[in-house]
Amino acid sequence: MASHGVRGRSGGRPTLEEVAARAGVGRGTVSRVINGSPRVSEATRAAVEAAVAELGYVPNTAARALAANRTDAIALVVPEPETRFFTEPYFSDMLRGVGAALSDTEMQLLLIFAGSDRERQRLAQYLAAHRVDGVLLVSVHADDPLPDMLSQLEIPAVISGPRSADETLTSVDSDNYGGARQAVEHLVSRGRRTVAHITGRLDVYGAQRRVDGYRDALREAGHQVDELLIEPGDFSEGGGRRAMEALLERRPDLDAVFAASDVTAAGARQVLREAGRRIPDDVALVGYDDSAIARHMEPPLTSVRQPIEEMGRAMTDLLLREVADRRPSATRELERRQMVLATELVERASS
Repeated sequence: MASHGVRGRSGGRPTLEEVAARAGVGRGTVSRVINGSPRVSEATRAAVEAAVAELGYVPNTAARALAANRTDAIALVVPEPETRFFTEPYFSDMLRGVGAALSDTEMQLLLIFAGSDRERQRLAQYLAAHRVDGVLLVSVHADDPLPDMLSQLEIPAVISGPRSADETLTSVDSDNYGGARQAVEHLVSRGRRTVAHITGRLDVYGAQRRVDGYRDALREAGHQVDELLIEPGDFSEGGGRRAMEALLERRPDLDAVFAASDVTAAGARQVLREAGRRIPDDVALVGYDDSAIARHMEPPLTSVRQPIEEMGRAMTDLLLREVADRRPSATRELERRQMVLATELVERASS
């Protein structure tokens, strides 16, 4: 028996037919045993398993996936430049959550960047060939064509945050509105009267909701909303610097800044220090994300913690359910979910 080793009669990889011949059963019976079907007697199962062990047969998972009309792969699509993905903690935390959710599955993860028109065209061709079972889409902008393309191709998809209040795809987000309110309420409670806001990219719905939370928190505290204290940013450090320079020139009397990300807050902090403003004595500073940047900043940054890793896990779990759901897409449409996870303000020395 042992002389057969791991090679079949042809000297190559053992085949399903050779396993069937060794076990004295049909090819279909071997397939049922390998796929865990209960419609096989214990004696037959034992014979097939013995033949598999003797021949060293390894199932062809690619062929099985093809026969089942699946690829056993999902794509994490990032419609941003690669430089942003590797410099902002948000993306690494998201990737960690996705990886954790896939660790006990046989799914492979593909990381695909689609920050340019050419990359999006290449992605469209790739997805049209149905080379993945589903897509996780992060950092979605309002005018991004990718979500609609996924719907047209009927590829299961989950996005990190809706594009608008009328989102049709399944999404997972943090409570951007509530998180912004927490940040501003905290600053007002510390006696700050002139609270500025450096926004994220305003074609991102989550950034819009943070502006809404900022405005409403000021109004409820009895403060007038001064539009000169709101400066557009883009979640980046450079954007934080540019926005802070503009705010200081326009409103040098400001005594607090709520930044839409920790990276943005880091840029704002540099400008404040260069201008001779002490943090928090002269200007209190609050960020968003509660990333490692917040903990390592000097002084340590007060920040709104959003559960990014948990969002990645939740997105992946929802996508795997959609992939496993073989019902018609019209039925699935009724069950699409908008999941919102809670945020938490983490107070540190910057405020």
